[in-house]
Amino acid sequence: MPIKNRIAELADEIAVWRHDFHRHPELDYDVHRTASIVAEKLKEFGCDEVITGIGRTGVVGIIVGRVQGDRVIGLRADMDALPIHETTGKPHASTVPGKMHACGHDGHTAMLLGAAKYLAETRNFSGKVAMIFQPAEEGGGGGKAMVDDGMMARFGIAEVYGMHNLPGMPVGQFGTRAGPIMAAADKFEIRIEGRGAHAAMPHLAIDTVLIGSQLVTMLQGIVSRNVDPLESAVLSVTTFHAGDAFNVLPQTATMRGTVRTFNPAVQDLVEQRMRDTIASFAALHGASIHLDYVRGYPVTRNHERETTYALESAQRTAGEGRVNQAIAPMMGAEDFSYMLDERPGCFIFIGNGASAGLHHPDYDFNDAAIPHGVSYWADLVETRLAR
Repeated sequence: MPIKNRIAELADEIAVWRHDFHRHPELDYDVHRTASIVAEKLKEFGCDEVITGIGRTGVVGIIVGRVQGDRVIGLRADMDALPIHETTGKPHASTVPGKMHACGHDGHTAMLLGAAKYLAETRNFSGKVAMIFQPAEEGGGGGKAMVDDGMMARFGIAEVYGMHNLPGMPVGQFGTRAGPIMAAADKFEIRIEGRGAHAAMPHLAIDTVLIGSQLVTMLQGIVSRNVDPLESAVLSVTTFHAGDAFNVLPQTATMRGTVRTFNPAVQDLVEQRMRDTIASFAALHGASIHLDYVRGYPVTRNHERETTYALESAQRTAGEGRVNQAIAPMMGAEDFSYMLDERPGCFIFIGNGASAGLHHPDYDFNDAAIPHGVSYWADLVETRLAR
């Protein structure tokens, strides 16, 4: 079905909430203002329970349908922003220097609040829906924190669904796929200890800049020359810090980066090849090189049956031909993966139109997507919990 009439009426109000969140971005678990507003609105809407402090600063609102039922599904939105300085110049731009909603979590939170208002008014379903508002998606593992707090068992959640905007996909369109849809994300830090020296006397040094520069090149070859070309992997060195003076060969250098994979065997292979490469470089140059490799978010893996339900709701909302049922997997990561590891569910993308890319200082969530996203949430609940 198209956008629900009541949701179309609410769209401007939801956009106002979104703009307020956008003006006041908060990072990681420090989403106290956002979480407080979410909890207040859920109570105002008439949610049967509103629970705060799950996963440190997460919020869950429970809405009971008109007909009693034991089945519970969870809908999740993320609340945190990014440490980026906004350049949009829009009236609702961030008022906090160095922080902005550059990934659209303000839109995700506002849309789920809109769905909560609609569902609390109509209650045209049987059972319960848990509206999940999560902190610290941007690297802090807030999804894991909520799961570790016992959220799934506490509220009896049987299925869980997430949604994220996608720049470049037209507004009003959706896309997802069964199976892996977003990659596992690991991070690493390499610390090189050499011997400092005057820049005019390189023969007295163990040159950490030279070693690090060569090591960056060698690391890039791990994927291209060790991983099966039919598999997916990305290794990126993203920072390199060494020295402070133009005439000094620095004693130390530090490099950081990320590894993205879909296959656990490939993940293991890349880590081991990194360790082997670093050990050989240390021996070759007489340096001490230490690798800290940290496994991060796991693969976001959609479940077959629940993906079918999500696609059906998306098709009813968007119309035929406006839902990509086999969207290409993405190398970005998402900590909704922890929830999908605990319960069956699906993560879906909603079009954000021709906006700047995610994590870009000129990005902004597209308000035109709001009624489509809220209608999708409403349809999913009303069909999965049909009376």
